[in-house]
This record gives sequence, structure tokens and C-alpha cells, in this order.
Amino acid sequence: MLRILGLAMAAAACCAAASASAEQYPSRSVRVVVAAPPGGLTDIVARSVAQFLHEKLGQPFVVENIAGASNTLGAVQVSRSAPDGYTLLVNPSLFVITPMLMNTPYDVVKDFTPISNFGTVPIAIGINPAIPAKTLREFIALAKAQPDKFTWGAEGVGSVGHLTMERIQREADFKILLVHYKGTSPALLDLIAGRVSAMVSPVPNLIEQFRGGTVHPVGVATKTRVSALPSVPTLEESGFPDFEINSWYGLWGPAGMPKDVVATLNGVIAEAMKTPRVTDRVAAQGLVPVGSSSADFAAFQNAEIIKFSKMIKEANIKIGN
Repeated sequence: MLRILGLAMAAAACCAAASASAEQYPSRSVRVVVAAPPGGLTDIVARSVAQFLHEKLGQPFVVENIAGASNTLGAVQVSRSAPDGYTLLVNPSLFVITPMLMNTPYDVVKDFTPISNFGTVPIAIGINPAIPAKTLREFIALAKAQPDKFTWGAEGVGSVGHLTMERIQREADFKILLVHYKGTSPALLDLIAGRVSAMVSPVPNLIEQFRGGTVHPVGVATKTRVSALPSVPTLEESGFPDFEINSWYGLWGPAGMPKDVVATLNGVIAEAMKTPRVTDRVAAQGLVPVGSSSADFAAFQNAEIIKFSKMIKEANIKIGN
């Protein structure tokens, strides 16, 4: 009888310890993998939120940049980590697009736990100011009349900008040469120099050129006008109904994370995305803060996967190996 009582007390103690451990998350430092180089918007968002998490939860959230292979290297490491909340992933929307274009050793839906959507970044269309067009419709008219004279500059195959260009061409029934670059900077330099005619990219990549007059804005792919560009019409205003595409940034963990750990992270991130010292920093980079729940982020992610998959198929973008 005493032996049974002792076992029962030991089991109760173990349960209490497990419960206390869960309640105390995090009890040690947390690794935050950023699947992009330092200095970009993905990195800035990650570091801003990591600092806030550190302050609120009392443990370091250590950012580690693991870039390369179309943002897949960092994602692979996180997908293979223990689902205990101590290894997390920050990635942009390219994360859900890449597996549609190349083979990846993970499935976004099956191998990760969506935690929160940090926020969205509006997409803008810019043209070289030497082109005699003030609006997107005027540019399209010129491109239809002389398709060999105009070109798009794209930041890379499968980027949100690339997919937006393809959709604009399809819906407006025209096609011009699309030149792919390895990143934003070389594409933007050629746009400013007039070596390509137009470019679609997140607003933060183009805003200074818009302000300086070296690139002329003709549209934004948002539902409503962008506050930083109040005179620039939306694509819907330009004759493209129901046209809304944004870049966005989120936090994931490995599949199977405990619900209480996800809830802890989610609650603090939601608070961060309402705190001026965090939101002011990311808003300066063009991010519109969201801080959604895990369930809302999962639903949003899955809807975006369906949308981008449809765009890739309709544009006949070939999937690599």
C-alpha cells in the first residue's frame, strides 16, 4: 500500500513539474532563425519582435540569419527541430511560394506550425520617368502598341513582384519581355537607368525613388490607397477588379508545437504589434502591422497558397527541380 501511495505521489509530482515547465515557457534562450541576410525587412522585423519577446518573457530570443537557396536553408533547419518552441522561423511570403517552383525537403502546411502574421507590405508598380505615361493604363497602351520597346524588371522567378506582373499582363491582354534579376538592387538600378521600363516591388524598395523622381509610381496592388502614396491609384481604380496582392512576414515553428507555447508567443506578438516602439520601427520600413492569432494566420497562409498557386499555373511559370 505504501509502495502504491509512493508511486502515486511521484506521478503527481511529475505531472506538477511538467505543468510548471509548460507554464514557465520559455525557461531558456530561444533560437529565432531568419531565412534571409541581415539588414533587410525580414531581419528588421525579426529583431524588433525578438527584443520585445525577450523583455516580456524574460529569456533571450537570439536571431540567427541562415540565408540561401531561395530562403529554404533556414526553413529546413527549423522543420527538423524539436517542436518545443525553442526554435522558430521568420520568413516572408516567398516561403509559401518557393515549394511551388522548386523541390523543397519540407511541406509548408504539414511541417510547420503557423504562429503569427507580423504584417503586410504593399506592392507598387513603378516605371522609368522618361516613358511618356502618367498612369498604368497609359503605360499598358504604349506596351501594346510597341511591345518590343518595353520590358519588365523582376527581382527573381516567383517573387511577389514577378507574379503580380504576370497577372497584370494576363488581365490586360498584353505581353512584354520580362528580365529576371538576382535581387532588388540590380533590377532597380536598371529601371532608374532606363535599361528596363517597369518594375513591381514592395513599396519600401521603391519609395525613395518615387520621392526623388527617379521612378514614377503608377499603381499599388492594395485594396485601398497606401498612406505613403496617397495620390497613386490602386489597381482596382486602374481597371483591374478584385486585384489585391501583398508581401507579408510571419513566424512559424516546427509542426506539433504545444498549444500553450503557441498561445504564449501569439499573445506577446499581438501586444508587440500594438506597441509604438515596435510598430514605428517596422512601419518606417513599409510594414503594416497585423499580429494575427495562430488560427487566423493558418487560414490566411492557406488562402495565400491557393492564390499564388493559381497565379503560377495561369502564368505557366515552370516548376524547377
